[in-house]
Amino acid sequence: MYSTPVGRRPSYAVVLRVPHARRTFAFALLGRLSYGVVPLSVMLAVTRATGSYAVAGTVMALFGGTSVFLSPARAALIDRYGPRGALVPMTAVYASLLGLLTVLVRRPGVPALALGAVTAAAGACTPPLGPTMRAVWTRLAPDRALLQRAYSLDGVAEELLFVSGPLLVGLLVGASSPATAIAVGTTLMLAGTAGFVTSPAVRAPGPAEKTAADGASASREERRQPARRRAVLRGILQPVVGAVGVGLALGVVDLVVVAFAEQRGQGDDAVAWTLAALSGGSAVGGLLNGAVAWGVPARMRLPFTAVGLGLALLGAGFADGLGTLAAVLAVSGFFVAPALTTAYLVADEAAAPEARVRAGAWVNTGVNAGSTAGAAAAGLLLGGLPTALCFAAAGATALLTALATSRGAVRTRRDTPSTLPQRDAEEERTHAL
Repeated sequence: MYSTPVGRRPSYAVVLRVPHARRTFAFALLGRLSYGVVPLSVMLAVTRATGSYAVAGTVMALFGGTSVFLSPARAALIDRYGPRGALVPMTAVYASLLGLLTVLVRRPGVPALALGAVTAAAGACTPPLGPTMRAVWTRLAPDRALLQRAYSLDGVAEELLFVSGPLLVGLLVGASSPATAIAVGTTLMLAGTAGFVTSPAVRAPGPAEKTAADGASASREERRQPARRRAVLRGILQPVVGAVGVGLALGVVDLVVVAFAEQRGQGDDAVAWTLAALSGGSAVGGLLNGAVAWGVPARMRLPFTAVGLGLALLGAGFADGLGTLAAVLAVSGFFVAPALTTAYLVADEAAAPEARVRAGAWVNTGVNAGSTAGAAAAGLLLGGLPTALCFAAAGATALLTALATSRGAVRTRRDTPSTLPQRDAEEERTHAL
């Protein structure tokens, strides 16, 4: 554990000076780079193997669906068996399935059903290194100000990984083949996970570590569980709703930017640098958010970040060219990383220590599910509305998210897990009587 000296504001350098933090974080990022490499590599490999965009789209939907929606279940295994007990076999199965996929895509005439089955199974086993690393940050930096910096640094680094991953795929495919890119992505996950689980900061508490004292307090814990579970669910609901709303808005924006560029005769390169402005703004916003010593609780800040995102996206509807749109999206991105970092902080505050990986995974699932739904909604919107109104719809989604999370903030303020220790003490006295 590490806390900030009294009177000193933590910096990002302080975060990286926490014992074992640099090694653990570096290996976690190495493994998470695979998230930006594998999906695009698989899509390109399947497209070349089958010659069908329809098959490739279906396969990627299966991969993304099982990866996203089974994320909380995989996180539950981490919480129960610890990173070493669950991540190692999970990564081994994941790597084996991707290895099988690289063999299949090299064979002409491979059945689409086989590709879909292997890819869906691989997605189901995707190691949740992101939520696990955030849980480790909580243990390394119990000081809330330091943890805010750590989460902000983590979020910005992850944003950059998702930008650099596709660039790496482009280099690998140009020099070799998509199958080689899959193999590289698999190697990144294997190396990153191996370094991560062997770090001294990563411990694996499991059922075997329970002591006799746990058995003595079991009856009291059973009495506490219903109230604790209800409070935790209320605490988790707000950040998950916030994450879904941000994901929805971003999913709409990505496709609308493509349509906006096409209407002005611009190509994919213009789309890339316009969306890069969004990522750049997000990185800057994330770093600044982590640097501020907020006097307002995270659950109260979450709605304000959604308001900022919503208003900025409403402004995107007035853009008359790609330059103006890029500038507006940079401002919009300024609120993205802070919104997601704040959502992770709220979820961490609400979760019990033995459920922190699951809490982060639910927020992560919310972002990804929202982004997928937003892309689908954008396709429908673009069929009947001009791009200006589509941007407005994205902004309205973020504003509605702010409204929903503000109501959640009021509820969780009245009844949060932080109040449970006092209630537990009162229950102790009641049962003792």
